Amino acid sequence: MGKLYIVPTPIGNLEDMTFRAIRILKEVDLILAEDTRTSGKLLKHFEIGTHMHSHHMHNEHKTVENLISRLKAGETIALISDAGTPAISDPGFLLTRACVENKIDVECLPGATAFVPALVNSGLPNDKFVFEGFLPDKKGRQTRYLALAEETRTMILYVSPHKLVKTLAEFTTFFGEDRPICVSRELSKLHEENVRGTVREVLTHFENKPPKGEIVVVIGGKTITKENKRNSDE
Repeated sequence: MGKLYIVPTPIGNLEDMTFRAIRILKEVDLILAEDTRTSGKLLKHFEIGTHMHSHHMHNEHKTVENLISRLKAGETIALISDAGTPAISDPGFLLTRACVENKIDVECLPGATAFVPALVNSGLPNDKFVFEGFLPDKKGRQTRYLALAEETRTMILYVSPHKLVKTLAEFTTFFGEDRPICVSRELSKLHEENVRGTVREVLTHFENKPPKGEIVVVIGGKTITKENKRNSDE
């Protein structure tokens, strides 16, 4: 049996690449990359010459069977995404599940992922939190909002920059204008920005300054008051 390595890559700053990740990527027989053009720049920077195959959301269903056969034949494979940890709002779950089902060893290296620094530097409670990833675009979006409106834990979401203003406007409807929030943009990169305040304040900021780059939104949970608790108990 071979082995599958899940290898995180930097979310922006190449100095966040670990020595172990570099070694594994040099030693494996094959690297599966979300976008070989993007990953090619990373591999070139660290002088990694391992062969790459494309593995993304549009082909992962078709390639899993062949990859399992290669792993069973003894090959070692590393899975990377464009940035961060594979399978966190990126491809990776299907192959990992198939490996587990076929008793193929899977090892996930610790490393970069965008939502952890966004949560920690938000200043919002992080002893308990819920990661939502990307909200549904249309079907199920309002239903998800209605459920999250009652969530008491800090919530973390990924939002595309061109959808941020619309999403923040929706927050004012479902969470209220005064809910505390932090929008982190371009984490670990030169122009990193963390905008904290109420939903209304942060919405106004980005209405005046259209956002660019990768975005993580951290929003405070619903505050439990004595009145809320009494109503829920009833």
